[in-house]
Amino acid sequence: MAYRKQLTRLKAPYLKRILIEPARVADWEKYPWNLPIFRSHDFELEFTTPITIIVGENGTGKSTLLEAIGALAGYDEAGGGKGYMPIDHSRAIDKSGAALAGTLRGHWLPKVTAGWFFRAESFYSVARYLDRAALDAGEAPPDFLSWSHGEGFIRFFEERCRRQGIYILDEPESALSPTRQIELLRMLRRMDQSGTAQVIMATHSPLLMACPGARLFRISRFGLDPTDFHDTDHFRMMRDFCTDPQAFMEEALREDGE
Repeated sequence: MAYRKQLTRLKAPYLKRILIEPARVADWEKYPWNLPIFRSHDFELEFTTPITIIVGENGTGKSTLLEAIGALAGYDEAGGGKGYMPIDHSRAIDKSGAALAGTLRGHWLPKVTAGWFFRAESFYSVARYLDRAALDAGEAPPDFLSWSHGEGFIRFFEERCRRQGIYILDEPESALSPTRQIELLRMLRRMDQSGTAQVIMATHSPLLMACPGARLFRISRFGLDPTDFHDTDHFRMMRDFCTDPQAFMEEALREDGE
């Protein structure tokens, strides 16, 4: 994998650890500090491998945590590259996990913050931002949106995730077929083998959870703990479905009281 600029000869991971500083938290009863992962008030997450994957049910705080990590690295909460502001947040009423960053401390060695914060839900806005920026500079726009949704994702990953840096990926599988997810897995393996890319990813995909060499964490009502993809609810559900689809569907669709 070739890079335009070598920022350091040290190998990933560059972000080694994040931890919460309780003295900075004004109210533990408010979001995002009331999430289960912060219940003990001594949250800490160590990154020991180039690829870290975080899984969990909706609402457990995966995206919130990634937003905070992105903010620590200097990314906008909507995603994009360093210094990008693809969305105007001045009139937003939604609560962002970026506020969490103010109560977290990151340990870097070295502090490599080049890279990308990819959010599936804001991909359209970021892609439009990239097109406008290129046109304003008199350059050809990347035009990721003239392809199918999944093909646009893959083209984006191929073009934007090839340099040294930290890459934060929030549910990148959302528009990808299983075949395209395998393509993404191949890219992740190349990034891992390069030694110059750190990936922190949240996903619901059992395929991506099985990424070789990655360290997997599960967020639950009890907190954040290391796990194996075989032990995730996502994998167990897909295994049960593939073993006996008819029995699985009968059980899954049974209403209470039937």
